[in-house]
Amino acid sequence: MANPNFLVVAFPSQSHINPALQLTRRLLRTGASVTFTTTTSAHRRMRGFQASDRLTFATYSDGVEEGSKPSSNSLEHHMDETARRCSEALRQLIEASRDKGQSFTCIFYTAVAPWLADVAHCYDIPSVVLWIQPATLFEIYYYYSNGYVDNITNESNGPSSPTQLPGLPPLTGRDVPSFLSPGSPFGFLYTLIEKQIQVLKEDRRPRVLVNTFDALESEQLKAIDELELVAVGPLLPSFVGQDSSDTSLGGDLFQGSRDYIEWLDTKPEASVIYVSFGSISTLSKPQKEEMARGLLSTGRPFLWVIRKAGEEKQEESEDQLSCEEELLKQGMIVPWCSQVEVLSHPSIGCFVTHCGWNSTLESLLCGVPMVAFPLWADQLTNAMLIEDVWRVGVRVKGNEQGVVEGGELERCLELIMGGGERSEGMRGNARNLKDSAIEAAKEGGSADKNLKAFLEEIASS
Repeated sequence: MANPNFLVVAFPSQSHINPALQLTRRLLRTGASVTFTTTTSAHRRMRGFQASDRLTFATYSDGVEEGSKPSSNSLEHHMDETARRCSEALRQLIEASRDKGQSFTCIFYTAVAPWLADVAHCYDIPSVVLWIQPATLFEIYYYYSNGYVDNITNESNGPSSPTQLPGLPPLTGRDVPSFLSPGSPFGFLYTLIEKQIQVLKEDRRPRVLVNTFDALESEQLKAIDELELVAVGPLLPSFVGQDSSDTSLGGDLFQGSRDYIEWLDTKPEASVIYVSFGSISTLSKPQKEEMARGLLSTGRPFLWVIRKAGEEKQEESEDQLSCEEELLKQGMIVPWCSQVEVLSHPSIGCFVTHCGWNSTLESLLCGVPMVAFPLWADQLTNAMLIEDVWRVGVRVKGNEQGVVEGGELERCLELIMGGGERSEGMRGNARNLKDSAIEAAKEGGSADKNLKAFLEEIASS
């Protein structure tokens, strides 16, 4: 491919931006030029990423740079506004590039933004979606939109009678992404996914780049005959399992103190429980109290990331845990950490996670078993994969009010941290998947080969 020029468009969320940046890094490694696009507000939070002669950053306004994030009540309107603004910005970018004689070879965009495919089609530019969740999730949505609604949402789908979809592991009711649950207030997000699938069906040769790797979802990647799912993951920071000499995209979206690393250095190998629920996942005050009770009951050291609710003193007081003094004697609480750096540390023995896909992949790549604590959306399915398919963790169970009690968390933690046959089995599976992930991520690995083959097809089409 002679002088390819790619446009990468990331939805303004950390879960989208992180893999999109790592895809950008892979594209740059092929010798291509890349323009990376997201909103102005999201770009302001990206630190450590430097433009170069082959990497350009272009931003557009989403109208909320100076205000707060939209509430769930206005999220649907915000998504419509984002689609309008992003489409207009993309048109301007494409036309400006053409005026300079630097037309885009292909547009890569993170799901779900089907409007970008429409814009690309108007300018006769190939486009491809980067699916930032596992292939299993994509196929559940695909089957849901192709006649399997009743099978997937049937309330009788319990452990004794799970749903079996072609090429996928058995699914119970609690394994289905929450967008598909009847009455979900976020059902409109599935509408975007449905539109995305429809766009793919209209493509002459529908292909999806997936942030997974061949050894992790070999059967799922081949489950749909009508679509080609191309594994290009794990798309994770370069200092884990990849060439560390290229630091052009090696920064973190957020920065803070790293005192926790010195604290981890004082702890024995595989002795520390790491707890984090991502940048947008939140726990209720009662759930935090139960979490604290469970951690204290183990008697084990822990590193717990608790993002502050706000700057007001009243908010900080309301967010204060009743046993915080006792907690700080046993563990460490921080408002931020570099997650891959923590998971790579030899003292980490377990990760209590909300099961966001980036966090799940990071844990797999570092060989750390997980306590799966899903809250909503794709996290429910990811938790099923962690416990039932890959067998690298155990999933919590909530009470009748949906709260995971401290005793339940302690039970799950001891299954992983306490030794025994099941614990050793999970650790062995985690080590094996770590090796497979590193092999896939390195230059010349399956992800590298899959992406290069895709780019060659784009060049010859």
